[in-house]
Amino acid sequence: MKPKVYVTRQVPDEGITILQQECEVEVWGDELPIPRDVLIEKVAAIDGLYCLLTERIDAELLDAAPRLRVISNMAVGYNNIDVAACTARRIPVGNTPGVLTDTTADFAFALLMSAARRIVEGADYVRAGRWKTWGPMLLMGQDVHSATLGIVGFGRIGQAVARRARGFDMRVLYYDAYVTDAAPDLGATSVDMETLLAESDFVSLHVPLTEETHHLIGEKELRKLKSTAVLVNTARGGVVDPDGLYRALRDGQIACAALDVTEPEPIPADHPLLSLSNCIVAPHIASASVATRTKMAVIAARNMLAGLRGEAMPHCVNPVLV
Repeated sequence: MKPKVYVTRQVPDEGITILQQECEVEVWGDELPIPRDVLIEKVAAIDGLYCLLTERIDAELLDAAPRLRVISNMAVGYNNIDVAACTARRIPVGNTPGVLTDTTADFAFALLMSAARRIVEGADYVRAGRWKTWGPMLLMGQDVHSATLGIVGFGRIGQAVARRARGFDMRVLYYDAYVTDAAPDLGATSVDMETLLAESDFVSLHVPLTEETHHLIGEKELRKLKSTAVLVNTARGGVVDPDGLYRALRDGQIACAALDVTEPEPIPADHPLLSLSNCIVAPHIASASVATRTKMAVIAARNMLAGLRGEAMPHCVNPVLV
């Protein structure tokens, strides 16, 4: 009998096809995330759970899944999963690292440039019928070339952003609690957080969401930035205190923010941040290229099959059993 796998969202066909070679597969068909009570009902009779960041995988859910042997998360981050609870039940958890590094770095830099040159504001200005003539003072922004970029978190994605910055002759500073001598060929300089905040024209966040990094950027940190600074977040929404950010943008403490992730997520349409013209918010699409999302779906599927076979997953965050 084939193992049963439940997929919590529609994903690229290539991933489903791989699963169907060895498994009985059921997919949640709605565009919105599966309701919690439905998911708890579904996991009662499955061997593998193929999930996304929108699903909270905790002890309550695991207790409702007596047959569950494998969890495969189609994401790099896994803060939606209680990994300790999975490990205690000897359930391996897979993720999809590496594959989205360059795609996410591209998007982070796109947000940086959009914010610096006020591209979204400009497009809205035109659509609103406000463009009457060329003006020497119209929507002036900040130069990117030769500016100072501060990167918080210097792992794969942070380093990929630094590579892109070199093409713009940017001075690159980075802060990472665990990395101080990464990729010397990038010409990036390791500094403490205070120096990075004080000297950067642009700050780009690339840290995982943990207890230590929750609200890493709050009112105190925002006050240390230049009034002309731009904050970019493609990491996790919880890394930034949204209330503190709103006040900093409203009061002109910083010039602009460009966010692909928010707290909460999705951000409500009436959230104060969305009332500000100097805040760009995208719907968590940094990895949303056709090629990258397809690769993520395939990796997650291969993680699932390996786990169900009792083999080591290609990418496992808690290597147990094997």
